[in-house]
Amino acid sequence: MVGISGMSNDSTQKTLIVALALCLVCSVVVAGAAVVLKPLQTSNQAIDRKKNILEVANLLEEGKSIDEIFENQVETQIVDLDSGEYTDAVDPATYDSRKAARDPQLGERIPPDLDVANIKVKAKYAPVYLVKEGDEVETIILPVHGYGLWSTMYGFLALEGDTKTVTGLKFYEHAETPGLGGEIDNTRWLAQWQGKVVFDDEWQPDIQVIKGTVDRNRPGAEHQVDGLAGATLTSRGVMYMLQYWLSEEGYGPYLARLRTETERG
Repeated sequence: MVGISGMSNDSTQKTLIVALALCLVCSVVVAGAAVVLKPLQTSNQAIDRKKNILEVANLLEEGKSIDEIFENQVETQIVDLDSGEYTDAVDPATYDSRKAARDPQLGERIPPDLDVANIKVKAKYAPVYLVKEGDEVETIILPVHGYGLWSTMYGFLALEGDTKTVTGLKFYEHAETPGLGGEIDNTRWLAQWQGKVVFDDEWQPDIQVIKGTVDRNRPGAEHQVDGLAGATLTSRGVMYMLQYWLSEEGYGPYLARLRTETERG
């Protein structure tokens, strides 16, 4: 049998063999790189998540270690969304609510009439991040997500210890239109959220992203934020996302429990 070196360079068989060998070598290299780089990617994702949490809570300090600030100032808990109670059913250090939502044991489908955020399924448990002064909760950071025009928007909502006043809102992943819906990343737009009130007097979610500019002299202005010009569907997506996660379907039971504990002293 003639070896490959003895084949003509114009041989179709030799061309196929070389191409196949090259593909196999490239596959091995790519697979090996993926395995080797996986821990680094996981570490970078964790650092980025902590950075976003610290930023929305106004805790990020230039020149200081993100891990150190997070460890010293942020407490991570897992909440059972149905009961609003903390749970040790999963490990906060490794729990991934996105993966959990797709797990039949850890996720559940949302009834269409309640799914205003258009997310289809949710995890039964969700992480929350607390900034405390002694035993008193000063800031509550809640992971939130919901559908905009083109994509699912992932972010963090930070509330004061009163559970109703916004201290910050930040998005860390989305694919909305640059210059339009993508303006949810604009720091000037996000700054409007600070001080807004997300519940009414009956503790029902009441936060609106309106078309145009908020008239601060009209009643209810504390519940309203300017819409994004030319991005009506993205603006509505942000509004519905927050309304969903603040409702009984989301963090509502948990926030109610926190208020009760605060009232009891």
